[in-house]
Amino acid sequence: MRVVLSNIGTFGDINPLIAVALELKRRGHQPVMAVPAIYAPKIVPLGIEFHATRPDIDPKNTLLAEMIYDVRKGTERGLREFLFPALHDTYHDLLTAATVPARADLLLLGELNYAGPLVAEVTGIPWASYVLAPLSFFSAYDPPVLPMYPRLARADSAVPGMGFAIQRLARFVSRKWPQPLYDLREELGLQRGKNPLFDAKHSPELVLAMFSRVLGQEQPDWPANTKITGFCFYDADAGNAALPAHLEKFLASGPPPLVFTLGSAAVLAAGRFYEYGARAAERLGMRAVLLIGSDARNRPRHPLPDSICVAEYAPYSALFSRASVIIHQGGVGTTAQCLRAGRPMLIMPYSHDQPDNARRMRRLRVARILQKRNFTPLRVARKLKILLEDPIYARRAQQIALRLRSEDGVGTACNLLETLVQSKKSRAKSSKVKSSE
Repeated sequence: MRVVLSNIGTFGDINPLIAVALELKRRGHQPVMAVPAIYAPKIVPLGIEFHATRPDIDPKNTLLAEMIYDVRKGTERGLREFLFPALHDTYHDLLTAATVPARADLLLLGELNYAGPLVAEVTGIPWASYVLAPLSFFSAYDPPVLPMYPRLARADSAVPGMGFAIQRLARFVSRKWPQPLYDLREELGLQRGKNPLFDAKHSPELVLAMFSRVLGQEQPDWPANTKITGFCFYDADAGNAALPAHLEKFLASGPPPLVFTLGSAAVLAAGRFYEYGARAAERLGMRAVLLIGSDARNRPRHPLPDSICVAEYAPYSALFSRASVIIHQGGVGTTAQCLRAGRPMLIMPYSHDQPDNARRMRRLRVARILQKRNFTPLRVARKLKILLEDPIYARRAQQIALRLRSEDGVGTACNLLETLVQSKKSRAKSSKVKSSE
């Protein structure tokens, strides 16, 4: 079958799609990646058909950094200033990928590709959707942390019905945001439809919750036909999952270090995260690895001792299992890799799903949380000392890592996609036979 896989976002959003595409290819199917052009160098060498979709992602775009940094308005700005202005372009790019040079048998769409459900509706191509974190469901029974109203999260377990109040608040605050989507639907001759931010982004036929049950479990108000697959891991660089030579040498030369990383998005707005992280490591007398990205401004200003290694990038799957504690932003991709590695975490969340993921990790007793405004060398050192000295964190992390080893997120996701297409074809064949009779 020909499957078009599409989303718009960071590596955390795209890597799970690459994992699924590679498995589909291994099974003899024809995956097509329809994602921003910036990912072409990572995908094309894998032998996967590639179609660029707009808007592209420019790491040097200051708007992106501002959106990431803005806790209160980051999600709104990401939609209204980045995704929705390019909505027509996204629609036409995905429409081309879905129909040229051949019509797709299935679309697998991430929630940030808001034009995707419209393409499916116009073409009649079956589609499945996927989400990567429980926040995406905005369940009243498992209420999320809203970045703009974090204090509400403290009351959801104490006040009856608070989850429903949080759900209604989220819908009310965002009620005007999707107007560009309604306008495009009208242009295409489609009815207004369901709320694109909460309802229409989920396929009525199959929703893949591509995370582990240790992160979130099925709730009564999740969309029908939702299936939890487990995490879908991929973090190689065009197929190469090796560590940089100087980092490999550093890891082999001493005890497990602290690892400081901000993923592929928050690293654009790092501030003094790496400098303060380095100073905290020095205060504790510990080795550390700083994954600073490609922006030289993220390198700490003070001279670093030999006990601290700086690298732009390293595959988490090869690095995290050799760390003592991982300090990160709470993105679901980074969090999943920490869980698989069985290592405790210190999380400094920014916005979007990160505060909610952080709270879930704290509830699992595998992490501590330190807000960005409190991220100073002294406070970081204090939190790390607790994580290093209290054995419960390392023990719980190892227990959860064992649970994750029994999951096959990629295989489960591909099985469900194959079943969906087979079912659609069988129904179509049956309908054709009945009509001929």
